[in-house]
Amino acid sequence: MRSQLSILYEDRDLIAINKPAGLLSVGSGKGKEPHALGILRDQLSRRNKSVKLWPAHRIDRDTSGVLLFATSREMREAVMRRWKVAEKTYLAIVEGCPKPAEGTIDQPLRLDPKIYQMRVGSHPDAKHAVTHFTTERTVGLRTLLRVELETGRQHQIRAHLAWSGHPVVGDQRYGTAGTRLGLHALRLGIAKPGTNKSLVIETPPPVGFLELLR
Repeated sequence: MRSQLSILYEDRDLIAINKPAGLLSVGSGKGKEPHALGILRDQLSRRNKSVKLWPAHRIDRDTSGVLLFATSREMREAVMRRWKVAEKTYLAIVEGCPKPAEGTIDQPLRLDPKIYQMRVGSHPDAKHAVTHFTTERTVGLRTLLRVELETGRQHQIRAHLAWSGHPVVGDQRYGTAGTRLGLHALRLGIAKPGTNKSLVIETPPPVGFLELLR
């Protein structure tokens, strides 16, 4: 079991970590599987620092990268109120070569609870979702995209890119098999609530990530 997480940013109100792929952001309620929230709490307690933590957002189990926690419920709620205007940048390795090389996917999403998968398209239960993408480079039959989220729906990048015909590499739920998911939360930029301070937190993709690009 992993006992130490890389802390990217820390102050009295917010803590950001580099979540590795394969680790839940928070507990699932279905067992005692390790999760980032619990590991970080234990890690801080070993520093004689008793801190309460609330997830400001979540990233999927198989997605690596920036994950932000608040040290109070009030700060978490303040961050969530600003979430729509926060900078949320990902790297995604997809199958094929999107044409045009950059664009916007503006398609509503809704969760199909029977298969725990997001459906794309108009529906009374669907929520507004917008994803912007830019091609970084193409190697062979795969492409590295820089993705900016205007909204932050569950599985948004994965569902939108699969709908466009270019599923994320290794995304068994939405299209392709593989050893790991080609999705990394690269950068989070947010104006810290209660201050004039702009926080920009970034972490490069893990070793082996770009090897998926071939």
